[in-house]
Amino acid sequence: MPAAKVRKAVFPAAGLGTRFLPATKAQPKEMLPLVDKPIIQYGVEEAVHSGITNIIIVTGRGKSAIEDHFDVSFELEHLLGSRNKKELLATVRQVSDLINVSYTRQKEARGLGHAVLCARELVGSEPFATVLADDVIEAETPCIRQLLDIYEFFGAPVLAVMEVPHESISLYGCIDGEPVSHNGSKDKVYRIRDLVEKPNASEAPSNLAIIGRYILTPDIFDSIQSIEPGAGGEIQLTDSLKHLLRSRPIYAYKFEGKRYDAGDKLGFLKATVEFALQRDDLGGAFREYLKSLSL
Repeated sequence: MPAAKVRKAVFPAAGLGTRFLPATKAQPKEMLPLVDKPIIQYGVEEAVHSGITNIIIVTGRGKSAIEDHFDVSFELEHLLGSRNKKELLATVRQVSDLINVSYTRQKEARGLGHAVLCARELVGSEPFATVLADDVIEAETPCIRQLLDIYEFFGAPVLAVMEVPHESISLYGCIDGEPVSHNGSKDKVYRIRDLVEKPNASEAPSNLAIIGRYILTPDIFDSIQSIEPGAGGEIQLTDSLKHLLRSRPIYAYKFEGKRYDAGDKLGFLKATVEFALQRDDLGGAFREYLKSLSL
């Protein structure tokens, strides 16, 4: 029996963005621009290019700018139209035309697992993708699409993982996994044996870190409700997956592509520079400017 089709993607976006204060005092971190596009739009476009156009954004207090961004802006569109700025008008309209979007609120910051649980009523009883917008992933085949291919083959939840330096593993959730042969490769897909949230480097079962892309099945919601708060006193998604692992197989996939941690100041700056250099309209002049700096 084929796996049920994934039609929805959940974007937890209720965090306070304290690492970017004071910039995030009055605007959501998800709306910080990488060149000229907000962080969250990169993730939404990845979902769209993976065939998912039903987007559920879990927001919190002070996040109305996200809703405004994906809504129609009548005043702006009228102004651009009256001034015959057709390209800008098309750019603005594309944003609101991209997706069917729903919103739900996480009233208090109780962790990633709890944020996913807040989307339960909108997700219903079907599988869904979960995207952490802070992780911006550049890939020839969108990362979500890569995970969907694994999900459709195994009919089970799939997490994106990547190798990180062993001394950095304490910043991530990580997996203990058994390599599984798939499409001629033996080092891409893992059947998960255990998951640990932010382990000490000396105790980590591997250097395979969980990155912010997941294909989840609806039974994750019961697991989220079954666990106690974990690291940081929060309901951790990693702990929920560990609970779910008791009753079904879960897989990890070492995705192909480059990940930028746009939730970190240095990662944000790296992404901004590299994305700007790739732009046809900016790359050449920006590259010359960088060469002129006395570094």
